[in-house]
Amino acid sequence: MLFLLPISLSAQSPTPAPPQTGAILIFGATAHLGNGQVIPNSAIAFENGKLTLVADATAIRIDRSRFAKIFDAAGKHVYPGFIATDSRLGLVEIEAVRATQDHTEAGRLNPNARVIVAYNTDSEVIPTVRSNGVLLAQVVPAGGLVSGASAVVQLDAWNWEDAAIRTDEGIHLNWPSRQPRRRFGPPPPPGQEQQPGNEYDKQVEELQRYFGEARAYAQKPAPEVKNPRFEAMRGLFDGSQNLYIHSSDAKTMQEAVLFAEQHGARPVLVGASDAWMITAFLKTHKVPVILAEPQRLPAREDEDYDQPYKTALALHQAGIPFALSGNGGWRQRNLPFQAGQAVAFGLPYEAAVQAVTLSPAAILGIGGTTGSLETGKDATLFISEGDALDMRTCQVTAAFIQGREINLDNKHKALARRFEEKYQRQ
Repeated sequence: MLFLLPISLSAQSPTPAPPQTGAILIFGATAHLGNGQVIPNSAIAFENGKLTLVADATAIRIDRSRFAKIFDAAGKHVYPGFIATDSRLGLVEIEAVRATQDHTEAGRLNPNARVIVAYNTDSEVIPTVRSNGVLLAQVVPAGGLVSGASAVVQLDAWNWEDAAIRTDEGIHLNWPSRQPRRRFGPPPPPGQEQQPGNEYDKQVEELQRYFGEARAYAQKPAPEVKNPRFEAMRGLFDGSQNLYIHSSDAKTMQEAVLFAEQHGARPVLVGASDAWMITAFLKTHKVPVILAEPQRLPAREDEDYDQPYKTALALHQAGIPFALSGNGGWRQRNLPFQAGQAVAFGLPYEAAVQAVTLSPAAILGIGGTTGSLETGKDATLFISEGDALDMRTCQVTAAFIQGREINLDNKHKALARRFEEKYQRQ
């Protein structure tokens, strides 16, 4: 017997946009280029998905007849598409329902797990995120010690092949914690208590052996017997992949960075809530940081209440490359407001914009094609009626991914229209 589910078409994900067919001009907006520069009265044009003009509108003459569509954006703002790092977009639909989560493989060492093949372009979460200007995302696996390989996607596609910007761009390592796991139930018998350092040392030794074997394997260009796990890690040792190290404690972050350098890998710290404590170390070792959730509680009882908000400023002042992450899946829609929170606690405005545009693009290895408004780069950008980093005024009115004008409708807007109509009838 066939059962029909009552699915509302208005709640489904919008259809991906067709390729750009004519030249487009955005005129008169304040353009935040993503590289720290601002053009108060700008002219931005793009054709065939690429930016062809980024200039001061008062300094040039423009033939408007060349353009198929012109946006008069006077009084509005233009930004490069924001980039969500360390995200679960397309991997988690409902966090409380395990069946809708597809980000973790069984086992502890899974460098060959490719998150890109699990990415769901039809997720109803994605349109709600891009309505706030988040147009690109790094999709990241979870679980175990070595979780797998992440990928960078654009958020308007029919399938994962169309969405992929850069696949398998880095391996994710969950560095062990020195804190013992919480134990539920009765305490263990005397003499059998878990020692905090023992488990940590064992896991680090396991990683030392594993990475040593993987590096030795990578030195053979054509091994007789291929090891899929070690094959997936080749890029760590030839510089084509990042090693993303998920850790927040100051001491373990330093140990993890030294571990990566010992094995010839390029480390990027993810989470890194204690990064403000070790800025000199990070600068010396040239380690970029993906700072997770600036809007959160302090990590310790004796920590400043506003430390999570001002850590970005500490990294900026130290000259450490960093990106901001909204963390998780649907929470990435708050990514611009996380950047705005950092601005409220001292981070320069354009540095905050750069922390969600060009800086993450550079870390992810796509800075040559996206992340800023520069001629020759992808036309991935959006127009906002107000300050995009301020939740009170952010209102994205148009957005483009590789020149395609995308549909900004989403499930939230559909529900708002539905219930507004309901109460207007009463």
